[in-house]
Amino acid sequence: MAGAGVREFKRRIRSVQSTQKITKAMKMVAAAKLRRAQEAAEDSRPYTETLQGTLARLAGLSVDVEHPLLKKRAEVSKVGYIVVTADRGLCGGYNTNIIRACTDHIAADERNPAKGIIAVGRKARDFFRKRGGLEAEFVNLGDKISYADAREIAQYVINAYENEEFDEINIVYAKFINALRQVPTIVKLLPIEPPEASASEEKFNVEYIYEPSAEEILVTLLPRYVGSQIYHAMLEGKASEHGARMTAMGNASDNAGEIIDSLTLKMNKVRQAAITDEILDIVGGAEALKK
Repeated sequence: MAGAGVREFKRRIRSVQSTQKITKAMKMVAAAKLRRAQEAAEDSRPYTETLQGTLARLAGLSVDVEHPLLKKRAEVSKVGYIVVTADRGLCGGYNTNIIRACTDHIAADERNPAKGIIAVGRKARDFFRKRGGLEAEFVNLGDKISYADAREIAQYVINAYENEEFDEINIVYAKFINALRQVPTIVKLLPIEPPEASASEEKFNVEYIYEPSAEEILVTLLPRYVGSQIYHAMLEGKASEHGARMTAMGNASDNAGEIIDSLTLKMNKVRQAAITDEILDIVGGAEALKK
């Protein structure tokens, strides 16, 4: 009976050790991918910030430009959400936190409009497909985010907004802080609200000469601004995904180590008890022979 117990403990230990090998390998892969994704996300920030600054300067000129992407609806009856999640799991609460942020934002909207979900990633698609509201899906985009994918999504939402299928569009993604922290973020994408000019530009009152006219530049920049915002969100999301997966797999490996130690301790106790019982049997048999 005791031998059977020891064998069962050994089997369980081998099983946990196999799982630990997998989680350690996944952690190493996620760490390698994280470095590349983090560099891509950080490299995109200067471009996005510069584009925002340019848009702010053009808006500050009080240019009288009528563009569909700037037009605000008098009544918001349907709001679109671009939800950027992962295609795979095993990354802790990364996907859950993004989806929860989106659903909480929808529930908190006092206007109570209809919702339309543009899912970027299988996890968002699978969640909202079961609960309704899924308008479009962009999945299996891979670990290397390309601007072409972001441009395709941008073209879809621009067409949908111009055709008045949506009265407002938000993008939901995880902003990468570090491997341990990813912040769910919601940004209004359409209608475009030009950001305010930076304090340094207001202080020095910088004047720019635009060629061609400021109106033409603004009209050209607006669609690119939408694409850059989506591309930046996807890069931030990919870095956050790998960071969350690396942390989750590291924790899983540590937990597996604790389980192995606990099972080894219990197995040794069972083995020691079996040895003690055998010794007692031998001693008892020897004493019986003496009598």
